[in-house]
Amino acid sequence: MKLVLAIVRDADAETMVNRLVQGGFRVTRIASSGGFLRRGSVTLVIGVEADQAPAVIAALKEVSSPSESGEHRVTLFVINADQFIQLQ
Repeated sequence: MKLVLAIVRDADAETMVNRLVQGGFRVTRIASSGGFLRRGSVTLVIGVEADQAPAVIAALKEVSSPSESGEHRVTLFVINADQFIQLQ
């Protein structure tokens, strides 16, 4: 299992969430800020099976807007997750 953390520009977040949901992925959206210019950003949290991580990355790449003068479109962290537990 993999946990994909995607830090995206505020302007791209809605499109990315919609694309991921259309692809059958569950995603949690967390408002965040940071970086040198303190621009608004969103952190997307996506838990997937290891073989699905490349599809998540491709979906994010597909819908991210073009970068502006050296700015990153998306920052991704792909983390191994030993367990997935949902409590009721």
